[in-house]
Amino acid sequence: MKNSAISDPLFRQAVEAIDSGDIPALGGLLDAHPGLVQARLDLPEEGYFRHPYLIWFIAGNPIRNPALPGNIVEVTRLLIDYIRKYAPETYDHQINYTLGLVSTGRIPKECGVQIGLIDLLIDAGATPGQVLGDLANGNSEAAVHILSRGGELTFATAVALGWKREMEDLGATASQAELNLALIVAAFFGRADLIAWLLGKGAQVNEIPVDGQGFHSHATALHQAVSSGSMAAVKLLVEAGADLHATDRMYQGTPLDWADYLQREEGVDEGLKGKHREIEAYLRSRV
Repeated sequence: MKNSAISDPLFRQAVEAIDSGDIPALGGLLDAHPGLVQARLDLPEEGYFRHPYLIWFIAGNPIRNPALPGNIVEVTRLLIDYIRKYAPETYDHQINYTLGLVSTGRIPKECGVQIGLIDLLIDAGATPGQVLGDLANGNSEAAVHILSRGGELTFATAVALGWKREMEDLGATASQAELNLALIVAAFFGRADLIAWLLGKGAQVNEIPVDGQGFHSHATALHQAVSSGSMAAVKLLVEAGADLHATDRMYQGTPLDWADYLQREEGVDEGLKGKHREIEAYLRSRV
């Protein structure tokens, strides 16, 4: 979203002050117009950033700028103070959702402010919850930190982190749904060893979890293994009976379709594209 798309001039000024780290300008706007911290933008119409509050813009998620200002923690602290005072009825929702945006975002991590923002938000009352979404977005440090602050360690999270003792403990009582989700997670990371372990525990190879706990659970384990580029994971799942014709819920593509598409996707390095070519050839031979 470009700032020029924000039709409300006051909201746009506040966002620009956040983007530039201009605390005096932001504070002045909020003093004169405290309703800004309880207002919601009328766009976008769809997506996880739908009708954002002002504080959501501190996370750089979705990415609007290549970097956050160096004083973004102080900017966020200022916004929290105003929300607590002028929008108490939405305070919990605002800071909890902001925590999720920060912990799953790439820009806060790259700017070295992710952990500081996480601590600020949790100290302000945000609830540290499940962290599979953070792990799915490559933010393992954020996930582990949230767990250290009281986040929920689930079976699938233990699998994603490769924490074997915790996997064993939680796996002893894991439900069928938890086993199936954990298989999706292991396949996403291309962990053939964990896939084999989970299949041995009874994970169902063709199930798509209904509750993905913030993870990429719109496709089968085979789709996820294809995406990871791990031939070992792909072969293991195919030999275990993975459905080569299953389609994902988002794009209606088969695992073979994914292997073909990922060779043409922008931003994917050539080494990974080569792995996808090999996987495509293997899947074609099996189809």
